[in-house]
Order: sequence, then structure tokens, then C-alpha cells
Amino acid sequence: MPKQLCKELLIGDWLIVLTGILGIVLLFQTLWTNEHAAKVQIRLGDKIYATYSLNQQREIHVHGPIGTATISIAQGKARFAKSPCHNQYCVHQGWLTRAGQAAICLPNQISLELLGETKPYDSLNY
Repeated sequence: MPKQLCKELLIGDWLIVLTGILGIVLLFQTLWTNEHAAKVQIRLGDKIYATYSLNQQREIHVHGPIGTATISIAQGKARFAKSPCHNQYCVHQGWLTRAGQAAICLPNQISLELLGETKPYDSLNY
């Protein structure tokens, strides 16, 4: 069956297939980048708590509604080191390294997002 299908395709059909493949590759490279992050933005509730550079090693203590969370920044990465929440999902998220990545502690209403030079494409900023 595949050999028969290849024989039935005309040159215009092959051009459409090739154009489609090239378009997908171009969109993938343009919209889904792996840009390294330059800053981390910490939010407490719906307000921006602080923005820090990822170039300096530090620990930030953020006081949320249920307790204090510790955010670690080291070697161009950021993560929740400690959190007072029960399930510790934010801590298990691990180190964030790429622009656009985020970790959220919903019970404590604290989130962190890595920012790059440009805002990456996602469904929220479409």
C-alpha cells in the first residue's frame, strides 16, 4: 500500500508535504524556544513580591498566609527549597532553569516564574 501511494502522488502533492514539514519546523523553532532565564519573579497572591537576578546565589524567605517559604537561587536556577504546605508539590518541582518555567505553592499563594529576555509563547499571552 505505501509503495502504491507514493506512485500516485504528483509533484504538487510532494510540494505541499514538503511545505507543511518546513512550516512545522519553522514554527517550532520560533514559538518554542529554550531560552535561558535571566530573572526570577516571585508573586505573593496576585501581587509581584520581588524580582531577582539569577546571577547571584541567595535564599529568599517569603511570608505567605500559612507560613514562610524559602526560595533558593543558585547557578542561574531557582526553586522552592522549603514550604509550609502539606503536599510539598512546589518543593518537588525542583530546579527551574528555562525562561517561562514556573512553580506554584497554591496553599501559601506564592509562585515563582523564570523570565528571559523575551516573553515565550504560551496560551496565556496569545
